[in-house]
Amino acid sequence: MIDFTLTEDQEMLQELARDFANEELIPNAEIWDKEGIFPLEAMNKARELGLLNCTIPEEYGGMGLSFLDEAIINEELGRGDPGFATITGVTMLACHPILYDGTEEQKKEYLGRVCNGEISAYCVTEPGAGSDVKSIQTTATLIGDEYVINGTKMWIGGAGHANWFYVLAKTDSIDSHDSLSGFIVEADTPGILIGKKEEKMGQRCSDTRGVTFNDVRVPKSNLVGMKESNGWLQAMTAFDFSRPMLAAHAVGNARGAMEEAWNYANQRETFGKPIFEHQSISFMLADMATKIQAARLLTYKSASKIDRGERATLDSAHAKRYAADVGMEITTDAVQIFGGYGYSEEFPAARRMRGAKIYQIFGGTSQIQRIIISREMKKFMEV
Repeated sequence: MIDFTLTEDQEMLQELARDFANEELIPNAEIWDKEGIFPLEAMNKARELGLLNCTIPEEYGGMGLSFLDEAIINEELGRGDPGFATITGVTMLACHPILYDGTEEQKKEYLGRVCNGEISAYCVTEPGAGSDVKSIQTTATLIGDEYVINGTKMWIGGAGHANWFYVLAKTDSIDSHDSLSGFIVEADTPGILIGKKEEKMGQRCSDTRGVTFNDVRVPKSNLVGMKESNGWLQAMTAFDFSRPMLAAHAVGNARGAMEEAWNYANQRETFGKPIFEHQSISFMLADMATKIQAARLLTYKSASKIDRGERATLDSAHAKRYAADVGMEITTDAVQIFGGYGYSEEFPAARRMRGAKIYQIFGGTSQIQRIIISREMKKFMEV
């Protein structure tokens, strides 16, 4: 039986997150974006309310919620401000490899630290390797009881504020997925150089930087899972687990844009009536609503599949691809409805459109999602 009704607990989580977005995010989003302010105080408030670290089990200090619960919460955070939603999401992205494959000691230590307020960052992308993860060049060489890491990562969300990193590196020279291993690296380890903050089109409160590792020594105990060659599975599982969350952010941002466009369309008058009463505008808003509903359902389905312990690669790709693409369409249409005001940075439509674009790029581009979808289709179409 399929039931689309939220439980009473989920409705309470949704209301809590919506109130937080209305009170803490929407009033501050413009200044955070304009001045590139990292919203640490708001992040601490969200954590105290139980809106962060959702899927970390209670035994490690987390909320122990489901992935569907996380999606419900993150839609509201994305509606409040997509930049805020992203910067809170990168910590969970770095936690997923440890949740999936870490030792009990690693889970207690690092997940516990995150639940106590620390920030972590996911160091996978490199100057010459983004979507093609297997092509990374960062190396980790075992010398005695330590691994020595050398290489450069880029576009690392939260890097300037992170307490520790999940780092994907090559522990073997062979050109294979088996050459990759994951490491936990303390951010204050000698040899780490944090780059300048990137000047981005949107989501400017989300701190993004390059990270260089020069002979960075980490203890063997920081090898995630205490086994080499598992890095590929760790990274891919983290992507599968994080894509419903990113989809929820995109849905929330699109919903915020639609709500703002709706309010404007009912206030702005042309030819003696609100512009909403012109079919050309009302149909645009109707299309927005349909696309948001469809994207939300794909997001909920992918999150629910993870909750059931099933492989969610295809469903997560569907959700992330569709939500990212329609999020860009909806925020662009919102600018159009606002007209000249939409093109002005004094109104939220432009900021939401700028903030929407990155969802088509990070966490696997929309083109990569199509590759994943077609590859997964091939598996069952040929049966």
